[in-house]
Amino acid sequence: MVAASFLAKFSGYKRAWLRPDVLSGLSIAAVGLPSAIAYPAIAGLPPEMGLYSSIVPLLAYALFGSSRQLIVGPDAGTMIVLAAVLASLGPLSATDNVATAAALGLGVGLLCFVASLLRLGFIASFLSRPILIGFMSGIALSILVGQIGRLTGVSIESDGLLRPLIELAGKASLINLPTLVLGVSLFVLLRVFSVALPGFPGPLVAIVVATVISVLFDLPSHGVGVIGSIPARLPTPALPVPTGVDFGDLILGAGAVLLVSFGSGIVTARSFAAKTGEPVDANKELVGFGAANVAAGLFGGIPVTASDSRTAINISMGGKTQLASVVAAVALAFAVAFLTGALQLIPKAALGAILASAAIGLIDIQALKQLWRTSRMEFLFALIGMSGAIGLGVLRGVIVAVAATLLYLLVKGATPRDAVLGRLPGREGFFKLHRHPEARPIPGLAIYLLQGSLLFFNVDYVKRRLEARIAGLPEDTRWFVLDAGAVVQIDSTAAAMLDDIHALLAARGIVFAIAELHTEPRSLLTRSGTLARIGETNFFDSLEDACLAFERGGAAHSVRAGAAGP
Repeated sequence: MVAASFLAKFSGYKRAWLRPDVLSGLSIAAVGLPSAIAYPAIAGLPPEMGLYSSIVPLLAYALFGSSRQLIVGPDAGTMIVLAAVLASLGPLSATDNVATAAALGLGVGLLCFVASLLRLGFIASFLSRPILIGFMSGIALSILVGQIGRLTGVSIESDGLLRPLIELAGKASLINLPTLVLGVSLFVLLRVFSVALPGFPGPLVAIVVATVISVLFDLPSHGVGVIGSIPARLPTPALPVPTGVDFGDLILGAGAVLLVSFGSGIVTARSFAAKTGEPVDANKELVGFGAANVAAGLFGGIPVTASDSRTAINISMGGKTQLASVVAAVALAFAVAFLTGALQLIPKAALGAILASAAIGLIDIQALKQLWRTSRMEFLFALIGMSGAIGLGVLRGVIVAVAATLLYLLVKGATPRDAVLGRLPGREGFFKLHRHPEARPIPGLAIYLLQGSLLFFNVDYVKRRLEARIAGLPEDTRWFVLDAGAVVQIDSTAAAMLDDIHALLAARGIVFAIAELHTEPRSLLTRSGTLARIGETNFFDSLEDACLAFERGGAAHSVRAGAAGP
């Protein structure tokens, strides 16, 4: 079955695609190797876990993923959330730390499958873009501070943003000069590459240069730390069983990793899809991401998501299909089997430089500037997401980011816009009086447009607006029509409010009518009895129908003051 699915995935493959796919795969491996070695260090995990996560998960996504060009792999943002989850689970032995990280990857994958079955792809958008921009910027600053030890050779025990800097100042005499010079030099080199040659595999060059220098100048003898032993074996399947970890805490931790990794992963997928024209279905991507993470967990790896750097290389090199992922996986498997002797000589300062450069790439200054220009409110929410990740730690920052997203939704929906409509001489349709000074209201008829849903958290605001409009109606007003074309949701609190408005208008002898109400809100008004109290004949499919009824004198319509109560 799997073989048939694999063959179906590559049905219609063109021979002309083979060369760009192979070249793309080799380039992906070259770019992915340094980050695969470096990223696990964020969570205090051995480098082989990153390598394993760059092999089998690529094959799993190639088989089950929906995108032809998206590449998965370890991600800096996901890793720091993983680090926070591991820290929250209490002090663990090195063995249990590895098993727990793999179990979290497996958990993320299984949660992806469940979410796909329940059609929960919308969770990818649960962290709004402003919140995600700010949150990832906060994560980036945390990663940057976390590299102080690797770039200086000083053991840093403090957490947070400022405390590590204060501790470094107190331990300035312990800074290893060769480590500092090497780390800073490589960081500068990487930033130059990222600006001058954005498609160039700078991290690979940094790894090669650092390893050669390490061997030529015997850097370990000068106090420069190196990665050390990496097992020269390919990953094998095994069920990760951590000890001393509560199952409920493990699931909650996997949920936190899923929220951030899938949210940022879909942003990556959609960003590249906008360039390639490939559609992105979040529910289908849950299956691909789920398969990749299950593979990572079962083969001793860490959670993975869409990799922006690897996907960018794939597209820039002309990769056409997921064969590029297969080639990259094979190339990285070769490196694990035969090149670990050289990899263990990589200085830790090189990893620190790569991680620090990657963190700088997570801070989207242009996006923050655009938010400032576009909406100060959304910029404020970006700062909330950033401050949550920095001030409260990454795991609590996830909670702050989610809470900020909910607050953002409430703020946006709590004060829906409204307008009074009228006619323009010689033109069909209805126009907002405040936007078209030449428009005129229809004598005896007031048309009120509400641009938003009617729900419990905005009912009081809308009621005050309606009461103010009603209080200012001319004496000859006989009808008040609510244009509900933009009201896609109504709840029971809103239904009760509409009853009150009906009673208020009835007391003045004014007919209350509703036009263009959608099916679902109308059903709720029917069940609540509001529709019957207002009068079914006072509901119209369009504003034109309501105006025709008004112009005909409303003989079939009445003001039912006695039936207005709830």
